[in-house]
Amino acid sequence: MTRRVCDIMVCDAMVRKLVPTARAEMVCRLVNQMGVPQTEVARRLGISRAAISQYVAHKRGCCGNPDFSPELSSMIDRWALSVMGEEGEGITLCDLCRSAAKKF
Repeated sequence: MTRRVCDIMVCDAMVRKLVPTARAEMVCRLVNQMGVPQTEVARRLGISRAAISQYVAHKRGCCGNPDFSPELSSMIDRWALSVMGEEGEGITLCDLCRSAAKKF
């Protein structure tokens, strides 16, 4: 299997476009699906509760209706579990990027 080599231009685009949307989705899943209080999510992510509220209200990090591939959606679920300390192995930006790239 050939491993894709990182390209700074692809990484730059992913960090600007994919990561904020994926982070917003991860926060929404923690609060809405897993029932984690906003204050707890804020504490674990090291950001304000107001920022969490903005993610949940789709005022921050959202780009319309994201169409996540099943693999990327699964990666976001793993990210949420990792934030809560329930996922043994963390994920990296490269993991998110590879999952997103498979869709295209």
